[in-house]
Amino acid sequence: MVPGREIAGIVQEVGPNVRQFKVGDHVGVGTYTNSCRECEYCNDGLEVYCDKGAVYTYNRFDYDGAITQGGFSSFTVVHERYCFKISEEYPLASAAPLLCAGITVYSPMMDHKMNKPGKSLGVIGLGGLGHMAVKFGKAFGLKVTVFSTTMSKNDEALTLLGADNFVVSSDQDQMTALAKSLDFIIDTASGNHPIELYMSLLKTAGVLVLVGVPSEIKLKPFNLITGKRSITGSIAGGTKQIQEMIDFCAAHKIYPNIEVVPIQYVNEAIERLIKKDVKYRFVVDIENSLK
Repeated sequence: MVPGREIAGIVQEVGPNVRQFKVGDHVGVGTYTNSCRECEYCNDGLEVYCDKGAVYTYNRFDYDGAITQGGFSSFTVVHERYCFKISEEYPLASAAPLLCAGITVYSPMMDHKMNKPGKSLGVIGLGGLGHMAVKFGKAFGLKVTVFSTTMSKNDEALTLLGADNFVVSSDQDQMTALAKSLDFIIDTASGNHPIELYMSLLKTAGVLVLVGVPSEIKLKPFNLITGKRSITGSIAGGTKQIQEMIDFCAAHKIYPNIEVVPIQYVNEAIERLIKKDVKYRFVVDIENSLK
């Protein structure tokens, strides 16, 4: 198996039928590299929801039976439909995390019209996905509140990322004070946590989007019904939105917070991930690692 997704690099060769790219272009490859290209979702540019299943970037069977190989390699071959243009002014290392963490929060924000200035957004969890939700929220002109289980991320949320408010979710007084105050919540936390508690913070017709993957969620339907509230899920977006997001980040100078490491450091990086010791994405420098 060759792992590695969220790939950014420079085009070395193109096939005779390629029309969108040329040698020397800066490009990215995201979490999937194929789909059926025939179903209604593929036709709408939502390939990640392909009826036959999107083919993920590594260690998955492609439609021809081959196993996909990821970006921890000297090169990768991708159909141009699943490849994205990156401005030459935008650093490739910064572009890589956009292709998973970035699009995973950007897609539901656009789908649910979270780009209207003056609206209020809550972000649960401040990791790779959460910090990008904060950055997009501020770029869209939203009032952003970050929720965390401890005060340890207060300074980085407010000072480093520019959030408007920081709330410790275990503090009942802080949570009660925010009742019915948020238009949207993006939940990036994958550990089990009390969703019901956050639903009470939504305004009438507010929306909570799950992009983290807890093992279960528990809800009282009464709060959804009486508040006309919604809870929904989302995964990495389709090809149209991915290119749109990359262009938006380049135009608005939005960059993920990253730490670039050589391939030889991968095992240590995984250990640090387990300890939550990264702000907020490791990027593996394959080119220099293989010299």
